[in-house]
Amino acid sequence: MIIPTIMAGGSGTRLWPLSRSLYPKQFLPLNGENTMLQTTVQRLKGLGVQAPLTICNEEHRFIVAEQLREIGKLGSIILEPQGRNTAPAIALAAEVANANSDKDPLLLVLAADHVIQNEVAFVRAVKQAIPLAEQGNLVTFGIVPQSAHTGYGYIQRGEVFGEGFKVNQFVEKPDTETAQSYVDDGAFYWNSGMFLFRASRYLAELKKHRLDIAEACEASLRHTEKDHDFVRVDKDAFLACPEESIDYAVMEKTEDAVVVPLDAGWNDIGSWSALWEVDEKDDNGNAMRGDVIMYDSKNCLAHGGERLIATVGLEDIVIVDTKDAVMVAHKDKVQDVKKVVEQLKAKDRSEFKLHREVYRPWGKYDSVDNGNRYQVKRITVKPGAKLSVQMHHHRAEHWIVVSGTAKVTNGEKTLLVTENESTYIPVGVVHALENPGKMPLELIEVQSGSYLGEDDIVRFEDLYGRVT
Repeated sequence: MIIPTIMAGGSGTRLWPLSRSLYPKQFLPLNGENTMLQTTVQRLKGLGVQAPLTICNEEHRFIVAEQLREIGKLGSIILEPQGRNTAPAIALAAEVANANSDKDPLLLVLAADHVIQNEVAFVRAVKQAIPLAEQGNLVTFGIVPQSAHTGYGYIQRGEVFGEGFKVNQFVEKPDTETAQSYVDDGAFYWNSGMFLFRASRYLAELKKHRLDIAEACEASLRHTEKDHDFVRVDKDAFLACPEESIDYAVMEKTEDAVVVPLDAGWNDIGSWSALWEVDEKDDNGNAMRGDVIMYDSKNCLAHGGERLIATVGLEDIVIVDTKDAVMVAHKDKVQDVKKVVEQLKAKDRSEFKLHREVYRPWGKYDSVDNGNRYQVKRITVKPGAKLSVQMHHHRAEHWIVVSGTAKVTNGEKTLLVTENESTYIPVGVVHALENPGKMPLELIEVQSGSYLGEDDIVRFEDLYGRVT
């Protein structure tokens, strides 16, 4: 039995402004119609695996649940109070997998934000790794290098071992000259960060080499809370856990590390230049998404939103347009986009955390206008969904239905509000909004008051466990 273990944490700062702290790259459709998380799960269809076990941040829980529900692959979701790197995260997954199974399952550990263009080759490599993992080995997948890349760690293979090789050593990200020597040698692979092993074997090796991490993870799971599909660990116990990667904690120390080569068009999409590499391009090497016109331009990437992007006489330039930000960079400098994000974070600007369009478990809202004492939002509520029963201390709200039918609780009254009708919610009045229909509900919300922050919400009842 194989349980896919999907690592869905991370902030993807180098892909700003599309990737934001509260909606990072793994939840975006960067290389196809589906999101990277959805594509990661869907490429497993040829393996006959169980429902995925996903690990993510508390603040991303509803995004993960909704995206997996959309493709019919919703399994348990482990919520980390705070990231502690991969060794503790995988330990939590191994413990939960063992607790929920009467067998000792194989964990196929995958990142939610990798592109794999040849899914047939990927499935074949996993199948080659299964007998090795069933024998008690800890298998990692080594990417056959396409260039002397200095942004990845490398794995040196040793003697032939079944369908793979014994791992001779893991090496850090090299300089250009060293990376070229690795490629020329032919015995080195890029370190993909993907693994296959029995849950019990990983836990045994973790206890052997990093008992402190293993014990902290065990302690954090002694008093778990089950909330819908979410598994909440003990926050204080988990925060006491040391921060460490699986490579340092286990793979570099174990005597049972095995590498299986993978040549499948792999890319971790760590930057805009990496996305340009995997995107389809025109005859001039330009990768375009959205409404884009390029003239006399070569080897550029233009990622548009609602507006037209037009370029003239550009080469090796990246342009990304969202509703609230435009980023322009040379392809050789896209690694420094994270420096912009650092400045946004230091200034506590909303563009660091959120898009103008914000997703919620019940739907989404788009902040279309705002001023000193007012804010206008376009709200979309999914069929059958309901916002929390709530009130505000500092703002009143006026709701105008654009399409669909709203079931509104407004103080002591419950009423249906249809297209071109409206209702007014005074300050301090308990209210709720529900879509009882079969189609999305669209409405305009006009907020007015002395304070319009999202933290001015007192929740009394909520379908999604967000009661204040």
